[in-house]
Amino acid sequence: MKEFELKYGCNPNQKPASIYMHDGSDLPITILNGRPGYINFLDALNSWQLVRELKEATGMCAVTSFKHVSPTSAAVGKILPDTLKKACFVDDIPELDDSPLACAYARARGTDRMCSFGDWVALSDICDVTTAKLIAREVSDGVIAPGYTDEALAILKTKRKGSYNVVAIDPDFVPDTREHKQVYGITFEQGRNNFKIGEHLLENIVTANKELPESAKIDLIISLITLKYTQSNSVCFAYDGQAIGVGAGQQSRIHCTRLAGTKADTWFLRQHPKVLALPFRDDLGRPNRDNVIDGYINGNEEDVCADGIWQNYFTMQPQPLTGEEKKSFLASFDGVALGSDAFFPFSDNIKRAKASGVKYIAEPGGSIRDDQVIAQCDQWGMVMAFTGMRLFHH
Repeated sequence: MKEFELKYGCNPNQKPASIYMHDGSDLPITILNGRPGYINFLDALNSWQLVRELKEATGMCAVTSFKHVSPTSAAVGKILPDTLKKACFVDDIPELDDSPLACAYARARGTDRMCSFGDWVALSDICDVTTAKLIAREVSDGVIAPGYTDEALAILKTKRKGSYNVVAIDPDFVPDTREHKQVYGITFEQGRNNFKIGEHLLENIVTANKELPESAKIDLIISLITLKYTQSNSVCFAYDGQAIGVGAGQQSRIHCTRLAGTKADTWFLRQHPKVLALPFRDDLGRPNRDNVIDGYINGNEEDVCADGIWQNYFTMQPQPLTGEEKKSFLASFDGVALGSDAFFPFSDNIKRAKASGVKYIAEPGGSIRDDQVIAQCDQWGMVMAFTGMRLFHH
């Protein structure tokens, strides 16, 4: 297939729209089901690069959940603890531990379930049955993978009344080293960002504490590769093999850190015993449960525990999760990793990171206040590596 005509571009008024290879060669993708749109393909092709690079860097299968051209999370195929299985709504899948790919999907899709509503999924490996079953029961726009087993593809083809978007990509495809895009009729050209992310980027440790365990290296690599495909400015928190908070597209670095930290806190608090024990009504669907859990943790639009409101969601009135309970529970977590796509200009980012259990940091370095940032890390015994590599993505 040399060209695929799209229904429209980013918006319905943007016609005509299509995808094709600049050199006239065949597209490296096969559409196995559905009819993906313009934004679908932006998500698909960016997300595929992320999981391909993550697998190459870690040696583990990888999955990411994308929404509006940024990842909500990314994860590698590590078995989930029982509490996390329950928090991610996958504790009813006894065969989960037998599929590293399904474990990676459960982690990536379960990290920020509100942002992943209607997501695009990328799988580094051939989609198996367990992974397909998990995808099939979530609200999602499509999936891209290097292949699908026959049974997995049959399951996915039943999703969304048969219209679910399923795309296969040639894993051996190598894109041109130069990229082009147009803005206001003007063509931009640049070399592709082919910089390899791996443990070598973590060798320049600038803090007094230089103890960087293998698990932290993996988490920092996950955060950096996630940032490579996140709209800048961006900061990513990672823990136990997955990105747990992505702060994307903020103009201020501290706002990136606050946003990512708040998402990381919510991810941890989803595993609080009070949250896991919430007495949901049987007729409350998974997306609504996500909204209610977020409201229960963060107290957003309504008090879900209040009289006249709790009856909409629960079989009995739950006790609120108090500020002191949240603070105490979050304090029990340590060893969180943080990556930043550009240098930290002020030490306030380190202070906010510390509040979410961050101990390991990777950032480019190069700020005129690097000494202040390092001193703040040293005050709390953090480990920080200067990568020397900026990861802006637009």
